Amino acid sequence: MTLSIRPATAADLPLIAQLIHELAEYEKLAHEVRFDEAVLGAKLFGARPYAEVVIGELSGIPQGFALFFHNFSTFEGRPGIYLEDLFVRPSARGSGLGKALLSHLAALAVERDCARLEWSVLDWNAPAIGFYQALGARSMDEWTVMRVDGAALERLGAAGRGSAA
Repeated sequence: MTLSIRPATAADLPLIAQLIHELAEYEKLAHEVRFDEAVLGAKLFGARPYAEVVIGELSGIPQGFALFFHNFSTFEGRPGIYLEDLFVRPSARGSGLGKALLSHLAALAVERDCARLEWSVLDWNAPAIGFYQALGARSMDEWTVMRVDGAALERLGAAGRGSAA
């Protein structure tokens, strides 16, 4: 079995969409998936890509992906990589593909002079948490993720359009 990681291309868009749906099913969040595939493609592969994707393959067959983007640490004064999603199909778990995807991202972070690689994990996902800890990741329990979306985002944005820059 040959393991490989490659950058995704626009031709991979249907595969990426399928893997996102599979991830959402695993995370019991299928009801949250609302993307339009054409818009996703434009955001990933258009004139201004907002994120990058790598595809993990076993013997040439896609079995997982990682979607990531750069963030920035003001304390470090350097960029970081934020891993939005990592998914390996159940049949490929235990093959080393998940570790290979994370190792690939860690190598990119080092190559790009990033201060860190970070991500969120659902608190009920004990197998993933144990896997990440075994790779040297540490939990940032003192931080709480905050989010504004939907109508609240629209309201907050409308309030900002009326303020001076």
